[in-house]
Amino acid sequence: MRRRKQQGDDQAEVNMTPMLDIVFILLIFFIVTATFLNEEGINMQPPPETTEPPDADAPSPIVVQVDEDNNIFVNRVRTDVDRVISAVNRFRAESAGSAVLIEANDEASHGIIVRIWDDMSANGVPVSLTRASGQQE
Repeated sequence: MRRRKQQGDDQAEVNMTPMLDIVFILLIFFIVTATFLNEEGINMQPPPETTEPPDADAPSPIVVQVDEDNNIFVNRVRTDVDRVISAVNRFRAESAGSAVLIEANDEASHGIIVRIWDDMSANGVPVSLTRASGQQE
């Protein structure tokens, strides 16, 4: 008995069309069901101009300066970004009710300024922002 050799293609073909259909359906499903975050921005409007002089009994603000090299100074004392809130709390212990004025250089890192702002807001410290050149934003 003589055997016949099979002469066929030994490689099987895989049809990718159904898999691509499933991938596209899943992609559409995740895009449609995704929730988008509504980010809250920082109010950068300056306070309204007033003609009345400041209250003489009001405590002077604590100035947090951020220069172009991202060096941070709290009332002209250099500090680290992690220690800003403790330095502010020290100065607030001396003059209770003081607000914080963040004086930021235009070249300063936005992330550092936002981190300082968030730390102040989380600890209930009133805060406002101004440019280092003296113009309020």
